[in-house]
Amino acid sequence: MSENTVMTLTDKAAARLKSLLSSSDNAIGLRIGITNTGCNGLSYTMDYASDQRDDDIIVEKDDVRLLINADALEYVEGTEMDWEEKGLESRFTFENPNEKGRCGCGSSFHV
Repeated sequence: MSENTVMTLTDKAAARLKSLLSSSDNAIGLRIGITNTGCNGLSYTMDYASDQRDDDIIVEKDDVRLLINADALEYVEGTEMDWEEKGLESRFTFENPNEKGRCGCGSSFHV
């Protein structure tokens, strides 16, 4: 499996991450994971990554590095991460082809 099929970043998401990562002293990238939570079961986690783990899957675009937890792979494969700004709201969004449903507020999903 190619890293490019695991997760992709839009240009807007890569630019926003590049800006955020440049303000962090020790971050080498953004760690993406999955946690059990919410009314639909799963939610994305995002944290600054200060180290690379042996089982991380690495996705890079425009000098931005995503470090994806190996245990999240089955849930995020094929996902596109975007940056969205609407009025006073801004956030990262995930277009995940594995999703079978999402809660009404959009904070959790199931596969």
